[in-house]
Amino acid sequence: MAAEAVTVEAVVFDVGRVLYQWQLRILFEKLIADPGELDWFLTHVVTEEWHFQHDAGRPLAEMVPELQAQFPAHAHLVEAYAQRFNETIPGPVPGSIELVERLHAARVPLFAITNFGAEFWAMFRPTAPVFDRFRDIVVSGEERLAKPDPAIFALAAARFGHAPGAMLFIDDNAANVASAERLGWQVHHFHDAATLEADLIGRGLLDA
Repeated sequence: MAAEAVTVEAVVFDVGRVLYQWQLRILFEKLIADPGELDWFLTHVVTEEWHFQHDAGRPLAEMVPELQAQFPAHAHLVEAYAQRFNETIPGPVPGSIELVERLHAARVPLFAITNFGAEFWAMFRPTAPVFDRFRDIVVSGEERLAKPDPAIFALAAARFGHAPGAMLFIDDNAANVASAERLGWQVHHFHDAATLEADLIGRGLLDA
């Protein structure tokens, strides 16, 4: 594609499932012993779809009591979601943080666009010093805009100070990648760090 011939001036990462692993199950399997009950809870109570309301800007003070009223027998588990969210993030995606460090060492400007609730971002960000390498991070919950909405990409382009076609956007979600590509960004649909590394080398951003 013609856009891929343009020099990449900056690299823009997603966070969840690109830089850091994320699974609600990792927290709740500590709290629900029965596998069938755990599956039911994650399918009907604290679901990813429900969680994404916080990513889009809805405060926990609204979401949590509402869900607790709907599922009173599980109120303590819904409270655990709010208080122990960092336990849903067990650690980095293998190899990804190393790529950030290599890009930083190569003086490539680094940015991020993440679907992340504002309150949870405030909890998680201090645990992840790698984000000190980033010049700016657009957080959906703070902006009340979430990927794949084109508006969040427009906001990011304005803040980052580079034309969309001169930035490489990396995300694991196909819809987010497609939205960015339609807006003229260079894109990489993330599957694993080794494949991303090969792409970064091919674009001249990293040495082999």
